[in-house]
Amino acid sequence: MPERAHTEPLYTAAEMRAAEERYPGYPDSAPELMERAGAAVAREALAAFPDAQSFAVVCGGGANGGDGRIAARLLREAGRDAVETHAVEGADVIVDALVGTGFAGEPRPEAAALIERMNAAGAPIIAVDLPSGVDASTGEIAGPAVRAATTVTFHALKVGLAVAPGLFHAGDVVVADIGLAAGETEHRLVRRDVLELLPWKEAADTKYTAGSVLLVGGAPGLTGAVCLAAEAAFRADAGYVAVAVPAASLGVVEARLLEPVKRSWDEIDEAAERAGAVAIGPGLGRAPEAGELVARLLRDLDVPVVLDADALHGLEPGEWRPPVVLTPHAGELGRLLGEESAWVDAHRLEGARRAADRFACVCLLKGADTIVAAPGEATLVCLADAPALATAGSGDVLTGVLAAYLAKGLEPRLAAAAAATATAEAARRVPFAAGVIASDVVAALPTIRS
Repeated sequence: MPERAHTEPLYTAAEMRAAEERYPGYPDSAPELMERAGAAVAREALAAFPDAQSFAVVCGGGANGGDGRIAARLLREAGRDAVETHAVEGADVIVDALVGTGFAGEPRPEAAALIERMNAAGAPIIAVDLPSGVDASTGEIAGPAVRAATTVTFHALKVGLAVAPGLFHAGDVVVADIGLAAGETEHRLVRRDVLELLPWKEAADTKYTAGSVLLVGGAPGLTGAVCLAAEAAFRADAGYVAVAVPAASLGVVEARLLEPVKRSWDEIDEAAERAGAVAIGPGLGRAPEAGELVARLLRDLDVPVVLDADALHGLEPGEWRPPVVLTPHAGELGRLLGEESAWVDAHRLEGARRAADRFACVCLLKGADTIVAAPGEATLVCLADAPALATAGSGDVLTGVLAAYLAKGLEPRLAAAAAATATAEAARRVPFAAGVIASDVVAALPTIRS
């Protein structure tokens, strides 16, 4: 996989158990691992909260609790008041060592009450390995879950620390090396340096070899979406961009867009002849003719296709000719799967993988933990946690970027991961924090190369 050098493993609970079992002398050597884990927690607690004098360490009965007890001992040796207790009120810092990676499902009533007590205490919480109540393998939360300020996790990131809703409970995550060897994982975290794989324009390129994109959408009243996508495709380094819209929208799009070629839907076949990738959906609308156009293009095109926004409406699996990337948000994915959007928010990994399998294509589920799933492939997670993306039109920007990368020849799964990473990086580079609009993100796209 070309992206392997630009990703990090995300471990499930089972993969962590396997890593521990490969450690020399295990299980007799388990106390060594526990000592290193507890020492890492104590060290990070002192570094994160150097002025704290009192630590309430909440320990469960398993290995996670053992890590917490060792941390408490080492904190006492460092001159701090560190007690193993459930009476967390009044402590400067709480250490959550209640349950670890083996936890799944809903906490038992006693544990649930203790989690709620920790959250209500008003002190910052340091979670040991991951916040109690978070499923390490999925990020799912079935009941109360600790809201940590810092999580000290061991060996490598767990899936539950990178995938929502667990992502939003982890706080700042510190990975502590405890001496385990690396192993294969089913999920990978995409790093920013995946952008090094992007094929930027070279001297020998023409506007067509640099990436030729066709964007289809722009129904009357919805032209802004396709315009944003077109501008994003150019700013993502595409060499040629064409926009196909209903004839009634041509005047508006002509006035709004300078560089892209403008065509009506009646001329779409001619426009598609030059395209290296086609994106369908931004501002497409839900008129019957729009749905018919989507079906026809999926039947006739032979270049990669992005389906976004209204192109996902009513979509059913089919024998599609081109490779396809779906880019739903939670609500759109829920409709594709016959689920509520709240279900998708609670089961993001499962939702993305179900869609990838059902439609036999790449599924990019948008969010702070953008998930890229494909049948038979490792699931990629891109931390697109840029608040600036919480604005109308940011999904259209992503569509344009993704179409540009596909047109440049990146394979669909990698193009999706790179596009999510690039869009988030551009959003972080907008030179102001509040009032960001999607066109600000478009303007920042060229800066990601530096």
